[in-house]
Amino acid sequence: MLKLTPSEIKTNVLSGLTVALALVPEAIAFALVAHVSPLTGLYAAFIVCITTAILGGRPGMISGATGALAVVMVNLVTTHGVEYLFATVLLMGVLQLLFAFFKLGKFIRMVPHSVMLGFVNGLAIVIFMAQFGHFKMAGSWMAGHQLWLMLGLTGLTVAIILVLPKFTTIIPSTLAAILIVAGLVAGLGIETKTVGDMGSIAGGLPQFHLPQVPFNLATLYVIFPYALILAAIGLIETLLTLNLVDEITDTRGRPNRESMAQGLANLISGFFSAMGGCAMIGQSMINIGNGARHRLSGIVAAVFLLAFILFLSRWIEMIPLAALVGLMFVVAGKTFEWGSLQTLRKIPKHDALIVVGVTVITVLTDLAIAVLAGVVFAALVFAWQHAKQIQVTVSTDDKGWKVYALRGSLFFASTAHFASLFQPKTDPQHVVIEFRDARVVDHSAIEAIDSLATRYQQAGKTLHLRHLSRDCLDVLEKAKPMVEVNEYEDPHYHIADDKLA
Repeated sequence: MLKLTPSEIKTNVLSGLTVALALVPEAIAFALVAHVSPLTGLYAAFIVCITTAILGGRPGMISGATGALAVVMVNLVTTHGVEYLFATVLLMGVLQLLFAFFKLGKFIRMVPHSVMLGFVNGLAIVIFMAQFGHFKMAGSWMAGHQLWLMLGLTGLTVAIILVLPKFTTIIPSTLAAILIVAGLVAGLGIETKTVGDMGSIAGGLPQFHLPQVPFNLATLYVIFPYALILAAIGLIETLLTLNLVDEITDTRGRPNRESMAQGLANLISGFFSAMGGCAMIGQSMINIGNGARHRLSGIVAAVFLLAFILFLSRWIEMIPLAALVGLMFVVAGKTFEWGSLQTLRKIPKHDALIVVGVTVITVLTDLAIAVLAGVVFAALVFAWQHAKQIQVTVSTDDKGWKVYALRGSLFFASTAHFASLFQPKTDPQHVVIEFRDARVVDHSAIEAIDSLATRYQQAGKTLHLRHLSRDCLDVLEKAKPMVEVNEYEDPHYHIADDKLA
């Protein structure tokens, strides 16, 4: 860990305390969503938070139990029981470690910015909407005095967070707001919904526990699909959050190291009766917004969380939920990229569609589906645009041969247009296709060249193929005799083809 100044230590410690307070209701809520005990969520928050804070690749980012994973766990727990969940979390950790071992984290850099915007906006809306569940009592919406009291305390929290920094920055405004509202409620004896109403957080240290399931293929058949989905969602949410923190802090995290830390954290969670987790964008934004940039903040948050469970549960359970709801409302507002609403009118229509689409899908379904849909759509748009860019210039050389000079990329999406550029039946006896300014990308392109060669052979014409790479020559079949090799001028690049693997 880098040497910190006293000011940085204070900032990271106070931010860690604020994050720990915000982790408690989230962990309990997600545990209840997954149909497991509150301590199962709290232990997961502690284990995942401290493991990733110490070993992860993104200092300042906070991880813990999350709703994105909890909703996937529900069916497994209700159908097979909580012990199968612990076994699934174990396997989830192993899969994430394999992901890190093969250094696949770098591919998160391929996610387009438009998908990132949709991801951020979607999660901001999800965070905002999730807070409305706290405005219910026994499954019914609050009304009358209770509702107005909850709204008033929530509004007071938001006001303190936004206004206090204009007067002092000695203490993070988020922490000050929680303490002031909690003190006001306790001092005046105000009856309102508290953390304790969600469930008790009192407990001991996490205990080692081997999942009580049969270790056989039948169990693997049950847990593997869930583990795979959980591992994918966890890594996607983590690595996209890492990218977001990178942009905010103008630094660069280490995706593969973060993937390794997430995998190890979930592996440990499975052995300690915890539900596992991944990066939490809300708590990460609280931490970064408070100015915390070091591992210390995440470590402090985890230690405080464990202290709450062991020693301070009575006091933490007295914190009014309205204070934490107000905090998360502010986080949602700051997370949403409001500037993207103006940008939508300026960027290409397909990018705007991706931003809106990923946002909507994130809210209606889940993050993994939204990001996958966004990336696939962006890839299809990219392919379509490049497919239209292949062009040809036709001329006649001093021998009277017709020369087709190609420009652009020849790949699966452009092969149909490529084929339409030539007229074997009306062309002269000798035809030259010049590939100097073109690039043959994949096997579909090779097949298109072979097919064109066949058309010229059937027409009784002589085709000359110039300036193809050595890889092309190795894979071509029917057109291979037509390639004119020039060791000094022919380009050297590789094509995507299984035959060359």
